[in-house]
Amino acid sequence: MIATKLMYSLMIIIVIINTVNGNCPEDEDKKKTFPFVTNTSVSATPECVMPTDCKAWKELGKTQSGVYPITPDNGPAFQVYCDMETDGGGWTVFQRRQDGSVDFYRSWTDYENGFGDLTGEFWLGLSKIHRLTKEGSNTLRVDLGDFEGNTAYANYSTFSVSDGSTEYILTVGGYSGTAGDSLTSLHNGRKFSTKDNDNDASTGSNCAQSYTGAWWYNHCHQSNLNGHYFNTSTNNAQGITWLRWKSAHISLKFSEIKTRRNN
Repeated sequence: MIATKLMYSLMIIIVIINTVNGNCPEDEDKKKTFPFVTNTSVSATPECVMPTDCKAWKELGKTQSGVYPITPDNGPAFQVYCDMETDGGGWTVFQRRQDGSVDFYRSWTDYENGFGDLTGEFWLGLSKIHRLTKEGSNTLRVDLGDFEGNTAYANYSTFSVSDGSTEYILTVGGYSGTAGDSLTSLHNGRKFSTKDNDNDASTGSNCAQSYTGAWWYNHCHQSNLNGHYFNTSTNNAQGITWLRWKSAHISLKFSEIKTRRNN
């Protein structure tokens, strides 16, 4: 039994070393798991285990922001951008707007699966955001910047997105920060809407079409971070907007949305 425990400890050390060194294979069919210890034997000989999120990478000693592979629910692995610097790091980023290089006025399928460049502008994908938030407790952070160099942020201590069968309902609450709360009162509990899948509460109009974006629209929005990218602080509600900071009509230069588990 002592020998078995020693073998298990050694294998765990190998797992951690391989993971920290980035040796985890990204192909799902090659991904190993932690060994399961019985009374008499170790049932597997693993090479590594894929971290579940960016916080797990942070806990393993990774301190540089960048692209990392994760598997939040032991399903197929995928790559994400990890913010290892903001407010302690360990944030899994799922949206970034910064220069207008990527068109965000897209279909439901695109928003479900994701698009863009993880090192530039991108949307990770609703299905992946659901996988990141479906278990446990999570925080949402929204970082914003205007064309004058000012920045603000909004934190939410409660955050999750439901699955595709319910059209990715947003659950959000527990605001703190400097940007003001432009999510809870109007967008909490809403389904996601795109130009070709209208789930908003507005009768006679499609908010995604009216505001050239895709969001958890109600009737219609206090925030529109997937709206059209204007190259100046244009007075236009179709832009990237956050009501409680700059009004629903002043377009922003930068937004980044990220999540981190609380435990």
